[in-house]
Amino acid sequence: ECQVVALEVAGSNPAGHPTSPLQSPPMTTDETGDHIARNRAAWNTSAAEYAGPGRRNWASEPSWGIWSIPESEAHLLPDVERLDTIELGCGTGYVSAWLARRGARPVGIDLSENQLATARALLDEHDLHFPLIQGSAEAAPLADASFDLAISEYGAAIWCDPYRWIPEAARLLRPAGRLIFLGNAALLVLAMTESDADGPAGTELRRDYFGMHRYEWVGEEGVEFHLNHGDWIRLLRASGFEIEDLIELRPSGDATTRYPYVTLEWARRWPCEEVWVARRT
Repeated sequence: ECQVVALEVAGSNPAGHPTSPLQSPPMTTDETGDHIARNRAAWNTSAAEYAGPGRRNWASEPSWGIWSIPESEAHLLPDVERLDTIELGCGTGYVSAWLARRGARPVGIDLSENQLATARALLDEHDLHFPLIQGSAEAAPLADASFDLAISEYGAAIWCDPYRWIPEAARLLRPAGRLIFLGNAALLVLAMTESDADGPAGTELRRDYFGMHRYEWVGEEGVEFHLNHGDWIRLLRASGFEIEDLIELRPSGDATTRYPYVTLEWARRWPCEEVWVARRT
């Protein structure tokens, strides 16, 4: 079983969800809250596919995104020695492993028990020891002001409703704590085709920029969330964050990826991944 710590949820509303300072775009009755169960099921199904990449990431130096851009080029991590860190949507836990090796005291949280099973096995393989919690980053069973850094690489960053998980990250962070999250760039989301069978992103904008929020792709069980830049800025500020940086990652000319939805040529011309860096006020 996953190790569970600090089970009291402090600062949440009676329904167990943090209170968003902004109004989330309206969803239908069928949509409201269904993404949590759907994403848990989707990642339990996909966990075996990600075990191998997770194992490779555990054994490697930090590298980011679908193009594995080295930390020596991306410069995403601050000095984390002796910091309490939370990885929101940790999956196989490799980001937390990177942080642990740099002297942090990490905790990982994820919805998928199958992903966490891989993470637990890798903890044993690498003789690292940090807590793993099964739960949603939208309502973490952890006390207020418990962490110095909250981080997500394609975890909560795209699989949780930002109008819930951003206020929750703010609740979990201590004053001056930092939030770092990496996901698909807004421009890529607008240009992606409906499915991998339709080919990679092209030069045509296929969907609206205004009103970006919830996305369901053809043939995929999971639900993703993406915002435009203006909505990210307003949400972060309203949640008590000062924005420090927006890093649009650009892969090197010889980079490779196993993901078919974007080509290297595209990613060299336009941002396909972006990293937001903010500090709790």
